[in-house]
Amino acid sequence: MAVNVVIDDKLLTSAFNISRLKTKRETVNLALEEFIQRRNRIEAIDMFGKIEFNKDWNPRKARNKI
Repeated sequence: MAVNVVIDDKLLTSAFNISRLKTKRETVNLALEEFIQRRNRIEAIDMFGKIEFNKDWNPRKARNKI
């Protein structure tokens, strides 16, 4: 998908130099991927303590019920 976006030149240049990728497009794509991964990790961390853990759960018994 082609999109025209105004990006801060200093930020893009800095990211481009740090990443050592061949193109600015690759740099932006990598930055977006890392952003998404970071947000997903934050969401997973936020779930700690909110999910009940059943220490007696047995996957073999669960399979037999189906």
